[in-house]
Amino acid sequence: MDGTVLIADDDRTIRTVLTQALTRAGCRVHATGSLAQLLRWVEEGRGDLVISDVMMPDGNGIDMIPSIRKVRSDLPVIVISAQNTIVTAIRATEAEAFDYLPKPFDLPDLMVRAGQALSRRTRKSDPTPTGLPSPEAADPSLPLIGHAPAMQNLFRMVARVLNADLPVMIAGEAGVGKTVVARSFHDLSDRRDAGFAVLTSADLSEEAIARAGERASGGTLLIEDPAGFGTAAQARLIGLIEAWEVGPGRNQMPRLVSTTGPEPQADVAAGRLRADLYYRLAGVTVTVPPLRSRVDDIPPLARHLLARAAAQGLPQRSLTEGATALVRSYAFPGNVRELENLMRRLALTAAATEITEAEVRTALAESAPLASAASAQQAAPAPRPVVVASTPAPAAPSSPAPVTPIAESGNARLSQSVEMHLQRYFDLHGDQLPPPGLYDRILREIEKPLLEIALDATGGNQLRCADLLGINRNTLRKKLTDLNIEVTRRRKLM
Repeated sequence: MDGTVLIADDDRTIRTVLTQALTRAGCRVHATGSLAQLLRWVEEGRGDLVISDVMMPDGNGIDMIPSIRKVRSDLPVIVISAQNTIVTAIRATEAEAFDYLPKPFDLPDLMVRAGQALSRRTRKSDPTPTGLPSPEAADPSLPLIGHAPAMQNLFRMVARVLNADLPVMIAGEAGVGKTVVARSFHDLSDRRDAGFAVLTSADLSEEAIARAGERASGGTLLIEDPAGFGTAAQARLIGLIEAWEVGPGRNQMPRLVSTTGPEPQADVAAGRLRADLYYRLAGVTVTVPPLRSRVDDIPPLARHLLARAAAQGLPQRSLTEGATALVRSYAFPGNVRELENLMRRLALTAAATEITEAEVRTALAESAPLASAASAQQAAPAPRPVVVASTPAPAAPSSPAPVTPIAESGNARLSQSVEMHLQRYFDLHGDQLPPPGLYDRILREIEKPLLEIALDATGGNQLRCADLLGINRNTLRKKLTDLNIEVTRRRKLM
């Protein structure tokens, strides 16, 4: 690498580490703990690259970028920040920073990005950006924080397409925060002063869809789980979009943001989502990672949620080291929503200011009796293929191990768990009832994993699986087809 790098960070250790690394790479380095000094160096014509922290004693590093670009429009700026939030990533992108890295950063990664910036010193000279959303422009309580690479990739993707004239589809498991991400596409964009409307499966009459479109005119229309809409409702929605695209009011067409499950293309393949609607909604697809894939984010997110609970009037709490470790080790099948419920409960029930490991363990056991099974399922949520052996399955043992009846092995706790999740589902709808068809949806949610696990346990032998479940073999085959359970055949390994 060749060039002069200006570093601004109030942490002396970071300044020292970066200075040594860049000097060894062949760069000349000037480091300071002051944004004012950084700006003076820029005005003097020094530097081929700026690396700046955000929160500095004399200002905000992102707010300084327009001033730097006004003096030196071709000077790239890399932003580093301990504020690992979506707002920081978006503001850095809006200010046209060359790149953004969260702290603690990976030094080799930063060196690669610095090399890229130094090799691309000539940048376009655009007008100083205006209208940057301030940190106060978004709800500071939004739980969109995370240092994990998966979340940082999400933040960068949101920042890149925030103001693009493209529909956005947000995919992910239940409880990961898809609606929060969707709302950020409105609240942090240049449409934030226009209308915002939500379209759900609760009311999909032609009039309701038209009213939602009118409320979102020029702003954002959030479509929640379009795969859950009926065929007629999907057709009406397509008609409305087509009318916007070719009609006289196309300049006021709202931006379309939709939320779906983790595999929207599977919904298309299964016929739950019309392909022509999918392609109208999926201009770009953003995937929100499950909490189990970013376990290092769980402790700071838990602290954030405790602080938010305190701001809402609950007692001020913190987690002991042991409690933090236990929370971090839990799989959280309900993702951020489940973590938030747990933190609010602990804020109410903890005996002291610090929440202990024992209190966390008790709360997890009481609220999630299937926690041990959920914690063991660390794999991705996609349906697992059922292996069908090409050789006959081994015969059942002549003396099978005694089976404890379900009623004697904790059926009451299983019932309590199901009741808890169902009650939570109803509570999420507030004063409204859930969408129609709840009975079939709940049975389908239970039936599919039951069949997959039973098939796996019987080596893919459908006859034995049907016998295990106590149903007819033809019934089992029909259910496999209806539930789109994939079957993969392979030679049995000896």
